[in-house]
Amino acid sequence: MTPTEELHGTVALVTGASSGIGEATALTLADLGATVALAARRKDRLDALAERIGEAGGTALALETDLGSPDQARELIKRTVDALGRLDTLVNNAGLMLLGPTVEAPLEEWEQMLAVNVQGLLWCAHAALPHLLQAAADSPRTVADMVNVSSVAGRTTRNGSAVYNLTKHGVGAFSEALRQEVTGRHVRVSLVEPGAVDTELRLHNRPEIQDQMTQRFGDMELLQADDIASAIAYIVTRPARMSVNEVLIRPTEQDR
Repeated sequence: MTPTEELHGTVALVTGASSGIGEATALTLADLGATVALAARRKDRLDALAERIGEAGGTALALETDLGSPDQARELIKRTVDALGRLDTLVNNAGLMLLGPTVEAPLEEWEQMLAVNVQGLLWCAHAALPHLLQAAADSPRTVADMVNVSSVAGRTTRNGSAVYNLTKHGVGAFSEALRQEVTGRHVRVSLVEPGAVDTELRLHNRPEIQDQMTQRFGDMELLQADDIASAIAYIVTRPARMSVNEVLIRPTEQDR
């Protein structure tokens, strides 16, 4: 990687940073020189991650946030910019995957997914855009990035995944429309769609749903969080002339 593609002097905010893809992405961006703001609900994990980044020579700020709250989501951007001075990269990674039949589904699961997967992402994007536009206009890199982490579920629908599919298809549609709006001002909007990744995400589900997921993926070599983090790092370190609009990443053995 050439020096012009590294992230020294930039500030990145990663949501859902307390585990999985978010944690791996924060570590990777810090390794590339970015100062990283870490957002999630589990403050103890954020503090441990910030300490780990600091011990490796980087700088990180832990910001306990519930993205299901619109006020907290919007305040997150302000706290980041107030503390770190700017915002060059936003990685909207926080999300929930609560699967199961639609008939007689627990409505609170749908409400949680809509609040975090859609509304939380929207509130963060809305609050961050003025700062990203400013960063693209005044930084030596002449570019800023919003990376929205969706899912293969934003491409392919499955029985038992109706509302999760809805949220992730919505993220894809929003990302592409926003990309068309701001790309001429050098804010790149990228969509990352992972397939099955070995993270805590499946553990949010009811036990019977976890059992079904184990049956489907039990013999498959799953992606690792670092696989997705490396794709995000590739996206945000491209030269200003290059925008990676969409990346779909599946385990080799996953057919859909």
